[in-house]
Amino acid sequence: MKDIKFKITATDRNSRARVTQFETAHGIIETPVFMPVGTQATVKTLTPDELNEIGFKIILANTYHLYLQPGASVIERAHGIHKFMNWNGAILTDSGGFQVLSLKDLRKISKEGVQFKSFIDGSTHFFSPEVVVETQEKIGSDIAIHLDICGIYQSDWKETNRELDITLQWAKRSLLHKKREDQIMFGVVQGGFYKDLRKKAAEEISSMDFPGFTLGGLSVGEERALTEEFVDYTVQLLPDDKPRYLMGVGDPLSIIEYIKMGVDMFDCVLPTRIARNRSLFTKHGVIKITKNIYKEDFTPIEDDCSCYTCRNFTKAYLHHLFKSKEYLAGRLATIHNLFFLQKLILNIRESIKSGSFDQFYRDFKNNYSQINYE
Repeated sequence: MKDIKFKITATDRNSRARVTQFETAHGIIETPVFMPVGTQATVKTLTPDELNEIGFKIILANTYHLYLQPGASVIERAHGIHKFMNWNGAILTDSGGFQVLSLKDLRKISKEGVQFKSFIDGSTHFFSPEVVVETQEKIGSDIAIHLDICGIYQSDWKETNRELDITLQWAKRSLLHKKREDQIMFGVVQGGFYKDLRKKAAEEISSMDFPGFTLGGLSVGEERALTEEFVDYTVQLLPDDKPRYLMGVGDPLSIIEYIKMGVDMFDCVLPTRIARNRSLFTKHGVIKITKNIYKEDFTPIEDDCSCYTCRNFTKAYLHHLFKSKEYLAGRLATIHNLFFLQKLILNIRESIKSGSFDQFYRDFKNNYSQINYE
């Protein structure tokens, strides 16, 4: 397994928040970090140059979708996903297991792997741990995630334990099958919402030769308080000397909360999805730009925001674009939302380094109003 040369460069004295660095084949990643989701080798509506201009060093792509279309072999023949999409930064690919397992009636799980039908043409496919490793190695991502079973919220203990045992076996098989030395593989901690199973998962995954860990099976429909309880519990079970990645979290309040608990890495479709559906991040919370109050508001989304959208356009113009169903609306909103999150992450890092995270955390939470995003 590749040595990622992980180091902690700053810690908060009042919480588990920290700043870390680790090496990938396409650059050093500093955490905390948010990774925009580029499911099909593209972050929706934006070019790689625009992502780079915002400041992102790493994005996420989806193994399941790329396996089905255009196919991992096509990407391999294009000399890997970085060349294929013209992105010079790092790329993390998830296992595709979550997408496969969410198909419900279109898949069948066994100890050997998962049989599923394509959502594109109904053809039958099979994901074993080995196939998923091979697929991600063909894609050529910097960080890969092994196949796991992401259980359904409120599954009983017996079923959750059975699925965890399969996931742990798949983790071992994935490590044995791994060949690329320039690709990092993270281990996945499952166990549902049972603390004894989370402890079992963390102990067994930590004993394997993984250079990083993913907190799986959280933020999958449960109440926010339950997510927070299990993130806090699980992080404490993991070693300090490796990165911790929480999948599927992208709202600002959750990000700052989980950074305080010791999480290093995040990804989510939320910032880009809500952008295409008229919702914009501000330091006071989310605004819906199609409300009538913005029809003649000739100010930027935020006066102190230096993103391309805020430097060049007004709320009134974005209101008009969304009302007119113009494609540019989603692009400009996406630029702003991703810029907002990147700036938030940078400010959090600086506050940890300067010893002022506790104050930054309190100020941000006091100013930011959580609302329904949709």
